[in-house]
Amino acid sequence: MEPDIATQNEDRPDGESGLSLRWSARLSLTTRILVVNVLAIALLAGGLFYLNNYRDRLTEERLVQARLQLTIVADALSSGDPQHKNALIRQFSSHLSARLRLYAPDGTKIIDSFALAKPSYQFVDPETEPLRKDAARILDRTIESFVFSAPIPDFSEPANDVAAEWPELVAAQNASRAVSSVSLAPDRTPVIAAGKSLADGTGSILLTSNARDITRIVRAERSSVLLVILVAAAVSILLSLFLARTIVRPIRKLARAALRVRMGRSDEIAIPRMPGRLDEIGQLSRALSAMSTALRDRINATEAFAADVSHEIKNPLASLRSALEGLERVDDPDLQKQLLDVANDDVRRIDRLINDISDASRVDAELARAKFEPIDIGKMLEQLLAVREQRASNLGVHIAFARPAKDVAKVMGDGGRLERVFSNLLDNAVSFSPDGGLVEILATPDGDEIVIHVADQGPGVLPEQREQVFQRFHSDRPDGEAFGKHSGLGLAIAKTIVEGHQGTIRILDRPGGQSGACFEIRLPKAMG
Repeated sequence: MEPDIATQNEDRPDGESGLSLRWSARLSLTTRILVVNVLAIALLAGGLFYLNNYRDRLTEERLVQARLQLTIVADALSSGDPQHKNALIRQFSSHLSARLRLYAPDGTKIIDSFALAKPSYQFVDPETEPLRKDAARILDRTIESFVFSAPIPDFSEPANDVAAEWPELVAAQNASRAVSSVSLAPDRTPVIAAGKSLADGTGSILLTSNARDITRIVRAERSSVLLVILVAAAVSILLSLFLARTIVRPIRKLARAALRVRMGRSDEIAIPRMPGRLDEIGQLSRALSAMSTALRDRINATEAFAADVSHEIKNPLASLRSALEGLERVDDPDLQKQLLDVANDDVRRIDRLINDISDASRVDAELARAKFEPIDIGKMLEQLLAVREQRASNLGVHIAFARPAKDVAKVMGDGGRLERVFSNLLDNAVSFSPDGGLVEILATPDGDEIVIHVADQGPGVLPEQREQVFQRFHSDRPDGEAFGKHSGLGLAIAKTIVEGHQGTIRILDRPGGQSGACFEIRLPKAMG
């Protein structure tokens, strides 16, 4: 039994801490563990945003490069011999892996590099590509939708190939500089287009190229990131399931065992202690096991106490019933008076027994709620002896108390309950002491404990009976003492209170072979 020493209760009325999320209470522990670990993988998937930005930067660099290349080509055509324009366009187209088209001032196409030489690129028909390419394009669309990528228009050749049909040439003529744009080929690869007017006013030139390498680079990086994400997700899920298995399964096992303990009364049902686990789950299992054992002991003790109470009350009730039945049949006034005296004694005995039983049944509950405070044993005993002297409770027995110095014998406890212990011990010592006998009380510190001795000059207690005297309803009174005057609960109550204060009580022989009993109580010393 551990009393409530702390004065602050940190538990909330609703059973939830201030940082708990109410929505999470609807999820199992396994789901929560999986969600937390998958969220970490989702953060890793954020790398796809970076790859999308990486693709945009690559595309922007190609657009800048296309404008620069087209500017160089336009300057070369403007300053070169008009007779050599076809050769220049063919050479530049081959070197840049691009298609160059020259348009006259009226917008008609006059030179096309694809007509002068073998095409430097060719659009791929998606229908002719293998299934993995289709999967790659689907993955591209999915990722671009996931990262909210800006849409890119599809590339298409104008039906009438004139300058006015190319937005890049129209924009370049208005801006007097090279203008570029990007679109998507049928196989979802970038098409870079750039247009510029010639400086000598002899027309305009258009550059188009299929930048398939951008798609290859981005797809390779995306594949690497997705592979890392998938591996990390698989490992995270497996580790989450393993962690859930090591946490959730033992908790479920403990819950089922606790349910069996609640539903059954068999002593074989017990909470598993899990001695192999040294973590918090192991601590919880051992705490629950100890708690269930303590509850079972408490229940067994309550049942035994109820049986003892029933047995003890039956004796005075039987005597009272016999006396009352005898009154109906006896006419002699003297016998009637004797029977009435017996009945009165039985009633007083029952009343005393009920009061003591009530006190004994409340001890455990009151100690569990008690707030312990420093108690000076010497001062408390001195006040107790003064009250007993005023009430003449010692019945001619002398009590000698070796008062310790102030604050030398201090313990943490409930003053009222500890006073009940010493009052019961003194009542017991006085009842066993002869007329004019002496009861000695000594309280001294001994290391981390305070030791209190209460010694009398009575007949003493045999070694084999020293444990029995602390049992409930055990009463072995001196010869000649009135029967039923004691309930046999005084020493049992004293032991319960002492153990509730983390102390011990036992019976020793008096030193020097003197007759009598010596009760020794050890209580933890109050630190500080």
